[in-house]
Amino acid sequence: GTITLHLVSWGSWLILGLTGLLSIHVFRLLFTPPRKLPPMWTGEAESDWPFVSLLVAAKNEEAVIQNLVQGLCNLNYPADCYEVWVIDDNSSDQTATLLEEMMPKYQQLNVLRRKPTDGGGKSGALNQVLPMTQGEIIGVFDADARVSQDLLRQVLPLFEHQRVGAVQTRKAIANESTNFWTRGQAAEMVLDTTLQQKRVALGGMGELRGNGQFVRRQALEGCGGWNEQTITDDLDLTFRLHLDQWDIELLMFPPVQEEGVTTAKALWHQRNRWVEGGYQRYLDYWRLIVRNRMNFTKTWDLFYFLLFQYILPTAAIPDFFMALLLRRPPMTSPLTMLAVMMSFMSMFLGLRRTQKQQFIQQAESELVLTSTASEPTHTPDHTPSERPTLPTWFNTLRQTLRGTLYMFHWFVVIGSVTARISVRPKRLKWVKTVHQGHETTQ
Repeated sequence: GTITLHLVSWGSWLILGLTGLLSIHVFRLLFTPPRKLPPMWTGEAESDWPFVSLLVAAKNEEAVIQNLVQGLCNLNYPADCYEVWVIDDNSSDQTATLLEEMMPKYQQLNVLRRKPTDGGGKSGALNQVLPMTQGEIIGVFDADARVSQDLLRQVLPLFEHQRVGAVQTRKAIANESTNFWTRGQAAEMVLDTTLQQKRVALGGMGELRGNGQFVRRQALEGCGGWNEQTITDDLDLTFRLHLDQWDIELLMFPPVQEEGVTTAKALWHQRNRWVEGGYQRYLDYWRLIVRNRMNFTKTWDLFYFLLFQYILPTAAIPDFFMALLLRRPPMTSPLTMLAVMMSFMSMFLGLRRTQKQQFIQQAESELVLTSTASEPTHTPDHTPSERPTLPTWFNTLRQTLRGTLYMFHWFVVIGSVTARISVRPKRLKWVKTVHQGHETTQ
């Protein structure tokens, strides 16, 4: 199709018309503020709080499992109102031993050990433990997750709206300062949540991202649980929830921290799995989508991001070679510039927003330390010149430029995956991301 556009007289007009149409949606998106979310729960009676089940599928996670369990079992939420289930997926390291040692310490902790013959990957592990859980709300975390103590108090008010079937918290990179790749992932996570909050505000689709996702049990069971015939259970569940007329909300603060991959090779393998799973859901559910089962607004939003996330990066490859052959500019340049502009502006706004929130939290923490000091004359350990300050617009711009450069890796990944799945039959290959348990500053 891309080659054909170069060979017909009206190809450039089609691209310009499509660019004009999508520009309207892009500007609406950029200037739409996120939906106002309900405040954090504070002093309600415990009898009114929903019971929550927090699930973790773990395989060979001895480096991080202790920190995870400690964090999940010390949330600022009544201990009688939530439970933690860790599914040991037949680990061959010390994961099972460490879990056994921790069980007597935490009343919320439960452990399920899977057999070598149990299949289905992460989805199979979650489906196996689901009947044993009691929660009205099901939370899912990766083994390297690091959570804020007030996470449940921030998330659960979003479920007061009866059509909200799931909530996804923003993912932050715990080892952000390691190198270019981890800094890029940190900016990418901010961009992702920023765009999704704006999409939801316009009536579009919110999406699940696996780590730090919360799902209403009624919605999850109505969808048939997690799909064991996919390599990205979160992306698959996203479509099934929306097809069942549920909404997905996004929470920017507090984030759930996770380890970012630190090498180009690890990033390549991780993103290949994400892209293949993203494609797979369109192939699995396209008939229901074209019947407009989601409603017009969500279907249009889905088409818009399908075009920018998958079709445009794929088309860029034949477009580039045809441009070289015919000695003309790439046909899809207007769409590419529109996509880059949208990504750049959203990333800048999102980074600025998160930096302001971090500045406020640091200032509040300093105020609490000062006001609770035993002596009235107590002063902070650092001088005023050393106190945390809000990064300048220039620093935010520099981070955005670096993040935008990093985002171009998607063109290579998506083009490669598209070529591969176009000729190869569907297969399920779960690839584990290795967690190192880096010590980072919260």
